[in-house]
Amino acid sequence: MSTLEIWPQGTQCVARYNYPGTASDDLSFVKGEVLTIVHVMQDPNWYMARNEEGGQGLIPSNYVQKREAIRTDKLSMMPWFHGKISREQAENLLVPAETGLFLVRESTNYPGDYTLCVCAAGKVEHYRIINCPPRLTIDEESYFENLIKLVEHYSQDEDGLCTRLSKPKSIEGVLAAQDVFARAGWLINQSELDLGAVIGKGEFGDVVEGRYRQQKVAVKCIKHDATAQSFLAEASVMTELRHPNLVQLLGVVIDKYLYIVTEFMGKGSLVDYLRSRGRSVITQKDLLKFALHVCHGMEYLESRRVVHRDLAARNVLVSDDSVAKVSDFGLAKQQALVSGDSEKLPVKWTAPEALKQNSFTSQSDVWSYGVLLWEIYSFGRVPYPRVPLKDVVVHIQRGHRMDAPDQCPPAIYDMMRECWNLEPTRRATFKELLQALQRLLKQA
Repeated sequence: MSTLEIWPQGTQCVARYNYPGTASDDLSFVKGEVLTIVHVMQDPNWYMARNEEGGQGLIPSNYVQKREAIRTDKLSMMPWFHGKISREQAENLLVPAETGLFLVRESTNYPGDYTLCVCAAGKVEHYRIINCPPRLTIDEESYFENLIKLVEHYSQDEDGLCTRLSKPKSIEGVLAAQDVFARAGWLINQSELDLGAVIGKGEFGDVVEGRYRQQKVAVKCIKHDATAQSFLAEASVMTELRHPNLVQLLGVVIDKYLYIVTEFMGKGSLVDYLRSRGRSVITQKDLLKFALHVCHGMEYLESRRVVHRDLAARNVLVSDDSVAKVSDFGLAKQQALVSGDSEKLPVKWTAPEALKQNSFTSQSDVWSYGVLLWEIYSFGRVPYPRVPLKDVVVHIQRGHRMDAPDQCPPAIYDMMRECWNLEPTRRATFKELLQALQRLLKQA
């Protein structure tokens, strides 16, 4: 006989079914609702829990699923996509096998295109998928936004192929992202998500305002499947992180597209907020609080050994009640040392050793925090004014640093300079910066 797992106070769980409540001290809830355990009862079949509106009551433990962090990077929205394998390798994977077994690979004869490989009657047929951005096609009659939609179409109807696609040949060891997020309690049913107006545009997709369970949310919509694949890392990192100064993940939709659903931050990015309000609205104490909020969030990441890699005022959001929260964990990794693509790095915010050696630590995040402090106290100016981008690295290596912004307190500028020490081990930690900022706030 198995024993019930007892979840500690503070555990988040997701409702598996509707529960109308049968007694006055019960907490009613609907399927998909997120609840937080506030007290462990003597009877393991019940918990005292709180909903997101603050209501509290007893819930049956068998009606809810524990929400867990996702700690694997072997996730794919397209486990049947094998990348750069040859025709012969594809055939070896598919035969001998049942009719309808398929995989997709990158085309070897037509760079930039793909090939659909499908088994039928003991042999493998190869179909060129023509990539004519922003669409894909096999027959130049039916067109699809991405590989996922193409595979879905031919799974329902052979439509000129030798057979209907019936079973994917997945890469060994790779897990279907939809299944993993569902088991961990983070998968949202798309029918429960209403999408509204676009509130931000980026090179990876749009951010739109939405509603989920009567709550205003922000939704990052990634429709290109290769890009969506890379953003699974952001979503999985976010499942491990809970802090008042980090933008909170609410869940993901994984279907034909990837939607990352987070709390809504009504005042937008910190850089836009600073530029649009300016000195007439934002006080020195407000600036100090923003610096403190970001440092709180980064000290938490530092304690979890998570490296952000892209800390800047554009990646900090401000809530309706003026709380600054760190966002955009697309580059974040839970490693002591992270390698990346130096050509895609934001040079003005990236530490010299990270640019030179292409490796990242919490110390390189501290350098970026110093630049973010300069952005805060200059009310959103672009760093290194009047220094051409191509000269920034040489400028820094020669010992030059940005001057203090107008009316910047000397203690804050000293902090910036400490963050910009060329020797990473001589920079302050976020914990030390946080303590210094807290002392300054008490004196303000």
